[in-house]
Amino acid sequence: MDASIKHRNSDQTFTFVTPPADAPIEVLNEFYWSKEGEPHALRRKLILAKYPEMKKLMGYEPKTKWYVLFVVLLQLSVAIYLRNTPVFSWKFFILAYVIGATANQAIFLAIHELSHNLLFKKPLHNKLFAIFTNVPIGIPYSASFQPYHQLHHKFQGDEYLDTDLPTRFEAVIMSNLLGKVFFATCQIFFYALRPMFITQIKFTYIHLLNVFHQLAFDYIWVNLFGWKSFGYFIMSSFLAGSLHPCAGHFIAEHYVLNENNRPRGEGIPVPPETYSYYGSLNLLTWNVGYHNEHHDFPFIAWTKLPEVRRIAADFYDPLPEVTSWCGVIWTFIFNDVNTLWSRVKRKGKEKHGHKIDNLDKNQDD
Repeated sequence: MDASIKHRNSDQTFTFVTPPADAPIEVLNEFYWSKEGEPHALRRKLILAKYPEMKKLMGYEPKTKWYVLFVVLLQLSVAIYLRNTPVFSWKFFILAYVIGATANQAIFLAIHELSHNLLFKKPLHNKLFAIFTNVPIGIPYSASFQPYHQLHHKFQGDEYLDTDLPTRFEAVIMSNLLGKVFFATCQIFFYALRPMFITQIKFTYIHLLNVFHQLAFDYIWVNLFGWKSFGYFIMSSFLAGSLHPCAGHFIAEHYVLNENNRPRGEGIPVPPETYSYYGSLNLLTWNVGYHNEHHDFPFIAWTKLPEVRRIAADFYDPLPEVTSWCGVIWTFIFNDVNTLWSRVKRKGKEKHGHKIDNLDKNQDD
């Protein structure tokens, strides 16, 4: 689909035409490479200079832990209820999709909030609560998520350190209809496994505690309530990162889609690389849709992100936004111009080992 758009960059206005599906292979099959730094640090500096009151919004949100506790208990309750229900039955699947996937997506994103130390004052307390929050996921996840996610924020777009980015191998293999269907259906596996093939992080006592606690919980749970009950956790986690409305945020946040796509090449401005969504599904996902706001101010809790947008409306209103997570999944799969190549990348420098070490040292600041 051809579509003309206007992209405003500083004081200039550029007009582009979305490249058609039959455009030359060197245009479509390449990432958007940027020589500029990630945009959020600069915008944060500009916003703070104009609206210093934004600093008052920074800090943890103590009431979040009670909401998280409710979601965890909900998942445990449904798992107990399904302990005698066949896994491959409509009742099991519908409950796992409607309740389980929605709840586990909220749990994934609660761990995301905890990775920014936004539930408790002390970083260690956030790490320990994340390990507890992890239990309905079924596999240890929280300890490894935090350092990888910190790298995503500090080095957004870095080809080595931002493991949110698809690899060239993924883009080559899955930038067709069937590949995109597979990718969208199995997103959870790519986000879980990709980091291990790109960047290694130190294994700490927090990782060990996460693994031990999760395995101990799983063992006790299976002995008390059986494998069907445990299967509810696993199916919920898979569906949470699959063709589920709330899973649309995985693609919506940083993929350059539809009319924002443009030909790649020297001298052509790089498109926006972060997109916000302000719809009702934010009520189920800790306002993760406010993604530009979150990347600009990662130390402001989810409850205050709408206020960030309100205060700095002159910065956020002009930015392109996503209006539907369900629509994102659909257009990502069926619009030929949308592929796994549609991401902004930056050239990495060597192995970045010193940066990872510094990041580890800052985790408990």
